[in-house]
Amino acid sequence: MAPSASPAPGRDRPRGFIFDLDGTLVANMPLHAEAFAVFGERHRLPRFTEDLRARLDGKRNRDIFPILFDRELTADEQRRFADEKEGLYRELARGRLSPLPGLVRLLDLLDRRGLPAALATSAPLENVAYTLGELGLASRLTRVVRSDSVPRGKPHPDVFLAAAQLIEIPPAECLAFEDAPAGVLAARAAGMRCIALTTSFPEETFAAHQARADATVADFDAFLAGPGAWLV
Repeated sequence: MAPSASPAPGRDRPRGFIFDLDGTLVANMPLHAEAFAVFGERHRLPRFTEDLRARLDGKRNRDIFPILFDRELTADEQRRFADEKEGLYRELARGRLSPLPGLVRLLDLLDRRGLPAALATSAPLENVAYTLGELGLASRLTRVVRSDSVPRGKPHPDVFLAAAQLIEIPPAECLAFEDAPAGVLAARAAGMRCIALTTSFPEETFAAHQARADATVADFDAFLAGPGAWLV
């Protein structure tokens, strides 16, 4: 991994920070994969491979389930499948979640500098509240845009554009953090700079999907020691 150089002083530094949730604030994608594995066995679906994960991670459930079942789904089926799978995730995740190293320190630094932050996530409403609660961040990350509330999910830019609008910072002056190729592509399409976190996939996977980030880091400690050192 080779983090890019710190931004130059002044206008090149981001003024807004946009975070994905799953796999970015917390390394919980293995728990989602475990939930999908149980779900897949129940419904006799193809095995949830690493390649399939790289294609689907970061997308909305309503975009994922038709691919898994290889057919169009009714609204009732979408709702039932999402409730089942996300319920499995919440059961598996109970007591097992903690913020990614350096995240709380980064949020403290953003608060100190008065730099706004928001979430741009494909997670459903129940999971957003649950995961932030388990991380102890519900009162700190209150500005949230979910992909279900915009016309198109990742890799389209809609959720990132809405998050930038929410914090009133132009997308070009925002820095996004993502853990999946679809998320990096979405942030890039929104005109944002983007940091890729290798919590879910190695750097090679991003390259294979043409998801080119400004820097690739293991966690937020590495970000603050490299491209984010100007914040310290």
